[in-house]
Amino acid sequence: MKKLINDPRAVVNESVEGFGQAHADLVTVVPDPLYITRRDAPVKGKVGLVSGGGSGHEPLHAGFVGFGMLDAAVPGPVFTSPTPDAILPATMAVDGGAGVVQIVKNYTGDVLNFETAAELAQAEGVEVRTILVNDDVAVQDSLYTAGRRGVAGTVLVEKIAGAAAERGDDLDTVTAIGNRVNSNVRSMGVALSACIVPHAGQPSFDLEENEIEIGIGIHGEPGRHRIPMENADGITDRLLDPVLEDLGIASGEEVLLFVNGMGGTPQSELYIVYRRAAQVLAERGISVARSLVGNYITALEMQGCSITVLRLDSELKELWDAPVQTAAMRWGR
Repeated sequence: MKKLINDPRAVVNESVEGFGQAHADLVTVVPDPLYITRRDAPVKGKVGLVSGGGSGHEPLHAGFVGFGMLDAAVPGPVFTSPTPDAILPATMAVDGGAGVVQIVKNYTGDVLNFETAAELAQAEGVEVRTILVNDDVAVQDSLYTAGRRGVAGTVLVEKIAGAAAERGDDLDTVTAIGNRVNSNVRSMGVALSACIVPHAGQPSFDLEENEIEIGIGIHGEPGRHRIPMENADGITDRLLDPVLEDLGIASGEEVLLFVNGMGGTPQSELYIVYRRAAQVLAERGISVARSLVGNYITALEMQGCSITVLRLDSELKELWDAPVQTAAMRWGR
């Protein structure tokens, strides 16, 4: 294993410390318990948005803290949920008097720990709502979840719900918009190689030289099946078809097409995947009104990608286009 680290046990703390130094104009890092807030938190009268989860998926979540997205992010150990003793102070720190929305990926540890923190915050007088993200169509159950996993659709929920909060929507409205995004977004991923968790020092699963895993999870959870390596168009079709089938997108509708890298895939290859996905959508009479390509929710250095499709309406387009200023996503300001 070759990694640019000092001590496997210090990876998360040292990484977040460096992140905070690099983006001190945008965020504040609280080291113990560890969480990140936007620099101007709490924003009086604004609904606060808090998310988090195991580290190793950067830039998710810390990279999306700032104007127009998250007010706080809580990083846990690599691929391990943060605990309520960090989630609670992060929640309290971004309460501007209008309540707080949790955006939680559907993994058992995340769900339980955010739920506990929400109950504790409510006991302190803070109104809390939860948006549970479960956009992965690959499997109904996995090693980590009851039901579908929360994957790349999380980025879109955070951006659009964040824009709703920034424009002044109230707690119930922000929650409803986030849930609307989750109801209209689906994702599916593929792994060409495994990642190496720093403290483990070896690949998290085994793939043969000419083998890929269709439907992989962002922690290396099993997918639908393993197959021999195919060309980019063939793999793209295998990912996109079940997404579109599950979403029920019809000719004449508009979508946001998101091709996400898992951490070890060159941008050039992601655009090859995007090219094929856009071609398939056009052939079906589906208009790609918005797009996103890049590494936004990763699995350390795993080679592979995911395809996410979000059904759009005029309000969701407006909220997607709204200004955002974070370390990993910024436009319009």
